[in-house]
Amino acid sequence: MLSGLMNVVRSPDLRKKVLFTLFVIVVFRVGSTLPIPNVNVTQLRQCVSEASTGAQASLYSMINLFSGGAMLQMAVFALGIMPYITSSIILQIMTVVVPRLATLKKEGSSGQAKITQYTRYLTLGLAILNGTGYVMLAVNDQIFQGCTGVVYDKSIFSIIVMILTMTAGTGLVMWLGELITERGVGNGMSVLIFTTIVARFPSSLWSIKVANSSGADKGWFLFLLVIAIGLLVMLGIIFMEQGQRRIPVQYAKRMVGRKMYGGSKTYIPLKVNQSGVIPVIFASSILYLPSLYAQLRPYDQVSAWISQYMVRGDHWAYNLIYFGLIIAFCYFYISITFNPQEMADNMKKYGGFIPGIRAGAPTERYIAYVLSRLTAPGSLYLAVIAMIPTVALIAINANQNFPFGGTSILIVVGVGLDTVKQIQSQLEQRSYEGFLR
Repeated sequence: MLSGLMNVVRSPDLRKKVLFTLFVIVVFRVGSTLPIPNVNVTQLRQCVSEASTGAQASLYSMINLFSGGAMLQMAVFALGIMPYITSSIILQIMTVVVPRLATLKKEGSSGQAKITQYTRYLTLGLAILNGTGYVMLAVNDQIFQGCTGVVYDKSIFSIIVMILTMTAGTGLVMWLGELITERGVGNGMSVLIFTTIVARFPSSLWSIKVANSSGADKGWFLFLLVIAIGLLVMLGIIFMEQGQRRIPVQYAKRMVGRKMYGGSKTYIPLKVNQSGVIPVIFASSILYLPSLYAQLRPYDQVSAWISQYMVRGDHWAYNLIYFGLIIAFCYFYISITFNPQEMADNMKKYGGFIPGIRAGAPTERYIAYVLSRLTAPGSLYLAVIAMIPTVALIAINANQNFPFGGTSILIVVGVGLDTVKQIQSQLEQRSYEGFLR
């Protein structure tokens, strides 16, 4: 590991990319702590402190997941990367429904550039909508229940300035992410998400120790226990994320002029977790809607039931719905992003076949069958990882502070693996020694 770091330092191009990525991360974190205009910072900090220990703690933890604490601080980068993630998911789903987008996707780099441009426009539109909704909740003192005076200037001009500041912050975050992709190391948007999540780890771990410091050594014991559990969870996630089912493919030999082409052997790598972290995000977003309803209408009977059973996440009904939604969204997302018919047609077009399986429709059915059987353990794995914070809530009463579980740890491990692979490949282009041997 140390020799790999030294190889990074010795390589001028890679060293510049790493330093540039770190510089962008610093700028991003500064923007995540800088408040927007017309905000009473002292009152805001008091409200955040009260909310982090109240009954709505898990709800605010969900709001803060992709902003690294910037959302509840009403910072310039409060919306974070979430509008871009949402627009990317919407465009990805629409490529299956809208023929024009499906055609652009097949055009290669030029079509992908067009889809990226549409994603940017949609991101700004969503940022305006999200910023307007969030600012209006803050102006009407509905973000923090029972806490008023966060926004001290409620004129129309001030509200417009706050919305435009948040929207501009989202555009700047999107630009920073693209800069990392072009000039830095790793996928820019993924690196920024990684940064927002990791930024919350130290405070979350320390709050577990403080919240359980009634005994002499109980706080330190739970602190070390959580770290040990986190390392084991990371090890399990790495094992599952690297797991794949390789379907062998052989290409027939063919004569082109006087030369023989084909005859090569390869494979189709189908990951156990083919859908990534998207199903967990979908399920969390769906379950966030009842909590949002309860927050907007706190005195309704339905809101009382939601606040009792669907907010903290310690009731069996909430966990059962969450578990089922993750599994359902796994199958749904794979069905719209992975097309066995298109893969079978491409193999047949270029003379490829799976040994023992006829080309065409039998190949399509076989790939669909393998993918369906592979999705079952993958969806169960995602659901189990997502339930780790619930187990922590029952065991040590630290749901809102437990960092090693759910969406956060999946993103951290996935982005970390992808970034290390990119560094490894760039090192191997210059020398035959990688980052991790």
